[in-house]
Amino acid sequence: MLEVSEKRHFTHHLYESIKEANLPIGEMSEVEDKQDLLKKLLSGETILLLDKQTKALSASTKGWRDRGVQETTSESVIRGPKEAFTETIRTNTALLRRKIKDPNLRVEAKTIGRKTCTDIAVVYLEGTAEKEVLDQVKERLNQIDIDAVLESGYIEEFIQDAQYSPFPTVYNSEKPDAIAGGILEGRVAILIDGTPNVLLVPALFVNFMQSSEDYYQRADIGTLVRLLRLFCFSVALFMPSLYIAFTTFHQEMIPPPLLISLASQREGVPFPAFVEALMMELTFEVLREAGVRLPKPVGSAVSIVGALVLGQSAVQAGLVSPAMVIVVAITAISSFVFPAYNMAISIRILRFPLMILAATFGLFGIILGMIAMVFHLCSLQSFGKPYMAPLAPMIGKDQKDVLIRLPHWGLLSRPSFFTKSDQKRVDSKSKER
Repeated sequence: MLEVSEKRHFTHHLYESIKEANLPIGEMSEVEDKQDLLKKLLSGETILLLDKQTKALSASTKGWRDRGVQETTSESVIRGPKEAFTETIRTNTALLRRKIKDPNLRVEAKTIGRKTCTDIAVVYLEGTAEKEVLDQVKERLNQIDIDAVLESGYIEEFIQDAQYSPFPTVYNSEKPDAIAGGILEGRVAILIDGTPNVLLVPALFVNFMQSSEDYYQRADIGTLVRLLRLFCFSVALFMPSLYIAFTTFHQEMIPPPLLISLASQREGVPFPAFVEALMMELTFEVLREAGVRLPKPVGSAVSIVGALVLGQSAVQAGLVSPAMVIVVAITAISSFVFPAYNMAISIRILRFPLMILAATFGLFGIILGMIAMVFHLCSLQSFGKPYMAPLAPMIGKDQKDVLIRLPHWGLLSRPSFFTKSDQKRVDSKSKER
């Protein structure tokens, strides 16, 4: 028995007295269902059972070793916060509340996974997030019936639009400032216990071309970097297929001095341009994947040295031309520019069908693939929002923060394609003097 040093007059039932007592525990809740009681017990909470009572008390006393807040490894920045989410959902919600000290910030908890009972948190700004989007998020989460959720990728596949599209319709990040910025725009964040990757919806095409660091630099620098990313998007997607089309079908479009140089380089190469490009692309993909999976000190050496050695050896062996090595190298470097890793993967996937079209139909095949891609992008939606907004449909007032970025004093309102209410962001009196 426990000896109670402080006497207290209990005028109510013992259960009610314990429930209302000021115990130094923190969170305390009632449990009526046996399954809920078992879930809380397995989650590390303390259960208090009293004789002849149909209810139990659950005290939040769980604790475990967790990784502290560290610098992000996948979204490095030069200027801006370097902290990253952790695998603990409570730490992650605290990081968001540290960024957004607004009483309208809502955190709604739920559990998904029959066996893992993974904690999920839906975070949004009440009055800013659209009710239709929020209802869609909750409905899709409620429809998930799976035995285990170990990472945010499980949830992403269940809730994303266009399941078989190569383009991502759910944004994910491990940077609290990037997620907080999305919440302030009216979007909804989904936190999953056990992973530092937080989901953000709706996610549009332009969001994958932007970085949180764009808002920490001067407006002209942020605009230049965005335009550079768009240029690299075109290079990473079309450069190998354009090389194949020009060297195979449209030699007359190449300037004579360059054509003579390319012809002399390809002399003795036994493969057509398509096979040559396919071999080099697959080699670079293997090296890139090996560099990611190997330990960090070894992986970087394998990626860089392996590419140089294999490229030089292939040229000396007469398997590929030096021009092809340069084309593939520029393509690979351009694909590293994107801040969103899942968009970079999409570009790497789409590059191969375009190469096949270029090898079959030349420039006409590339144009055909481009038209099909544009039609597909314009048909996509993310939680009811057009994927290409505000470019298609064109929303004039939202162009100030898409391909270009105006100074902060010029961003007077939030993007209208994310929220129709609480539009005001900056007071007009705060404009540049």
